[in-house]
Amino acid sequence: MFGFIDETVLDVASGHGGSGSVSFRREKYVPRGGPDGGDGGKGGNVVFHVRSNLRTLAHLRNNQQYYAQRGEQGQGRKKHGRDGADVVIDVPPGTLIKDADTGALIKDLTGEEDTWVFLKGGRGGKGNWHFRTATRQAPRFAQSGEPGEQRTLAVELRIIADIGFVGFPNAGKSSLLNYLTNAHSKVAGYPFTTKIPHLGVFSYDDQVITLADIPGIIEGASKGSGLGFTFLRHISRTSGIAYLIDLSDEQYLEAYYKLHHELESYSKELADKPKVVIASKLDLDETGERYTELQKLFPDTRVIGISVFDGRGIDEVRRAFISLVGS
Repeated sequence: MFGFIDETVLDVASGHGGSGSVSFRREKYVPRGGPDGGDGGKGGNVVFHVRSNLRTLAHLRNNQQYYAQRGEQGQGRKKHGRDGADVVIDVPPGTLIKDADTGALIKDLTGEEDTWVFLKGGRGGKGNWHFRTATRQAPRFAQSGEPGEQRTLAVELRIIADIGFVGFPNAGKSSLLNYLTNAHSKVAGYPFTTKIPHLGVFSYDDQVITLADIPGIIEGASKGSGLGFTFLRHISRTSGIAYLIDLSDEQYLEAYYKLHHELESYSKELADKPKVVIASKLDLDETGERYTELQKLFPDTRVIGISVFDGRGIDEVRRAFISLVGS
């Protein structure tokens, strides 16, 4: 997801309706024909379309103004003006549409391939033939088209996934994602390898599970430190959270509490989601003592030791994820 963008501001406007026409019938043997002004066309709508193959808002960053076409003016011989073309804005599933000034939520576009009309175009004005009466046989006026609407929107993406990975930098989140799925998240032995969210999908027991790996959280993230807190919104829709604890880290026993505190500072609802604790890099815990200590620390929580180096614990992780999604 090169060029990942998860928020932007858009100016959008529906089209004005076209004005009705003031026209009179003129034919060779009808010198005083009646009114025949046609109606103006309807203005175009502002439409949002959810596309399942989009994963970012990057395509909206370079063009932040979306204006629908205005309706054409009516013509003589009762010809109706052409309706203005809609402006269609493609967005990924999980896009939130908010009022830019108040932050109030207008629409949550979670469905795939949904189409939603946000602003309707102005109605076209009536031509002068509508206004003829027995006493007013030659009306020299027509109706103006209705104006369109204009709004400034804050557009925000929240990725839709089943399980969200949470952990300190270099805890092994990307390695696990790559092992379980066909994702190609960058892996290296230094912090903040992951700088954008990554998604991966795997199938197990006829179920399809979507995983989200976000940049590593550091202590103080809720106060603006590091990268991870910015991306916590992308695991807010998940069914469960996988806390990855690095067994090679000397602070492995405190890691969960620090991570949980940062999540709770962001959203109590997120911190209260069903969870599994995954003890990564089990191959580096030669005696297994650290893994045992971690299990004792959480007697009421499922703690799974894994190694992507030799595959230990991976099947148990798959089963745990299926259980979280079903809980």
